[in-house]
Amino acid sequence: MASLQIIIFDVCGTACALHRSAVREFLPLPRLWRPPALPRPVAGFFNLGGDAVPVLRLDVLFGLQKGEDDPEADLYRHLILIGASGSAVPNALLVDRVLDVATVNATQISDVRQAETLNGCVEAEVTWGDRLVHLLSAERILLTEEQQALAELGRQAQSRLNEWAVPA
Repeated sequence: MASLQIIIFDVCGTACALHRSAVREFLPLPRLWRPPALPRPVAGFFNLGGDAVPVLRLDVLFGLQKGEDDPEADLYRHLILIGASGSAVPNALLVDRVLDVATVNATQISDVRQAETLNGCVEAEVTWGDRLVHLLSAERILLTEEQQALAELGRQAQSRLNEWAVPA
């Protein structure tokens, strides 16, 4: 591995990253709608060009504790849209802040045994300045059962969104 481009972001003071190729774009936090009985890791949905996009809370998924809920902090939070272009509706990850787009070389990357992380979601550790960053696998953040449940919730949200679509 010669060099790798990554997106570095912060979740409750923990530095994480994704491969640049897994990220479609970054977005400011829009108003989310939250249907009743959503699981805690799902922050809600937002409308992206007629598609209901689910937003996942990485702080809840990773069991990280937030300080006090500060509504003003939401002004600075970001969504990272993930999923291959041209594929099905993407998912979004709610993060505290996108910190950098960085190119790292092999000497900055340390392998992590998949058995040491839930579902192998952390694939490596990266040295970035004086910080250690967890390089995540976008495909393994959720367990298979969680992916299936999220897909069903997404279908329900899309159906609701379609009910309100104005005919062209």
